[in-house]
Amino acid sequence: MTTQLKRFSIEEVTKHNKPGDLWLVIDAKVYDVTKFSALHPGGTYVLFNESVAGQDATDAFYSLHRQEILHRPQYARLQIGVIAGEGPSVQYAPEALSQVPYAEPTWLASGFHSPYYNESHRKFQAAMRKFFVEVISPDAQMCEENGKRVSQSVLDKMAEMNIHAMRLGPGKHLKGLTLMGGLVKPEEFDYFHEFVITSEIGRLGTRGYFDGLLAGGVIGLPPVLNYGSPEAFAGSDVSGIQTTARKEGNEWVINGTKKWITNGVFCDWFTTGCRTEVMFFLLDLANSSPASLKTGFTVILIPRVEGVETRPLKTSYSATAGTSYVTFDNVRVPLSYTLGEEGKGMNVILSNFNHERLMMCCISARCQRLIVEECLKWAQQREVFGKPLNAQAVIRAKLAQMISRVEGCQNWLENILYQMNHMSYKEQSDKLAGPIGLLKQYVTRTARETAEDATQIFGGRGITATGMGRYIENYHRGSPFDAILGGAEDVLGDLGVRQAMRKMPQNVRL
Repeated sequence: MTTQLKRFSIEEVTKHNKPGDLWLVIDAKVYDVTKFSALHPGGTYVLFNESVAGQDATDAFYSLHRQEILHRPQYARLQIGVIAGEGPSVQYAPEALSQVPYAEPTWLASGFHSPYYNESHRKFQAAMRKFFVEVISPDAQMCEENGKRVSQSVLDKMAEMNIHAMRLGPGKHLKGLTLMGGLVKPEEFDYFHEFVITSEIGRLGTRGYFDGLLAGGVIGLPPVLNYGSPEAFAGSDVSGIQTTARKEGNEWVINGTKKWITNGVFCDWFTTGCRTEVMFFLLDLANSSPASLKTGFTVILIPRVEGVETRPLKTSYSATAGTSYVTFDNVRVPLSYTLGEEGKGMNVILSNFNHERLMMCCISARCQRLIVEECLKWAQQREVFGKPLNAQAVIRAKLAQMISRVEGCQNWLENILYQMNHMSYKEQSDKLAGPIGLLKQYVTRTARETAEDATQIFGGRGITATGMGRYIENYHRGSPFDAILGGAEDVLGDLGVRQAMRKMPQNVRL
């Protein structure tokens, strides 16, 4: 594009520095902002400042704006030429691997090595990065702001690549599918490939959109595949479920409520844990011994039929997630929609927590890495008292802690993923529920610490929803969700310790 544009000398540009004739230079590109000056969100004064009008305004621009703004069509069209003999000095390649230290995980960093990934993972990551930048990122930024549902065209393109299926992890559900245009065979797809997908989602930096991108399906569909939960009173305490299902002929009749249901506003099916009448009948027998009591839970797949109503819940992150309050009022579904055995729904519910929590860990850790990259960039380009921000020891100390946290998260995550690749589903349930619980506690706690440090580094920009610190603001507002969804931190920490206690040998002493 720049080879077809007119070339100017900086002396020519300086002549255009007044109302009705206003040019400026940003990174060797010449822009005519004469008409735009009246529309400038920051007012006309900024553009007519003597250090901007008719001048090289690169430093002034990058002190106030993110570089992607220049690539938006409405601003890119303002470019009328380039400075002769000069080229752009600021890198802009959203599909490329970042050269900022710690901006990419070690396995993607130049000169580093990893035992976990092979060439298949590298090619898959490159293709997934390109797809997310071109197809998903523009929609993510728009929907995160306006709160509307993820565009159907985006979901359709993801379906064409079978990304929705791959987000459920490896398994028989992938058999016969063409994955990412044939880039990886179904039998070769493993948990590290899934990690690549989830990481690219996290890299978008749009927390509400993450969940809006059919996260509810990632949570609710595995029980359907394997066997074919939260509510207003229970949350993630599945033992507190109060939604009931009773039999009438060959149907279930379901009554109750569910709260904080991701994607519930627009979903068509609900994987639902219910108390069954078996539970009530046994509890009414005063002389029944505890050993004779069944779990009394049954998981039922409920379509959006008469009696099912949903309404959005206003939370602190974007409404694009479709978080909802769901009511079931005498909803009738066939008995054949039961998942697993009647009365043994607790097994169905608990078996799904590992993958759900691991997905949240992956998202949170990659988004945390994005925040580290943002802070490293900002600390270098932001000047205070004539020096870059990273000249301050207190800022370097914060960056050191942030880097240490994200690298700790990455290494623990990869260890868990490696174990999952070498364990059966049953072994994962037995051995990894505790470690995943502890991992989630660690990742989400470090996330909030990093969010706080990043806000201090960015200052007022870090609490502004637009502009230079928009990713920081979004992360600071959205990181607490990961600490709650899928199980609160203290609960999961306790789960990890209790599982370790059960496996403690009885013959050990100090």
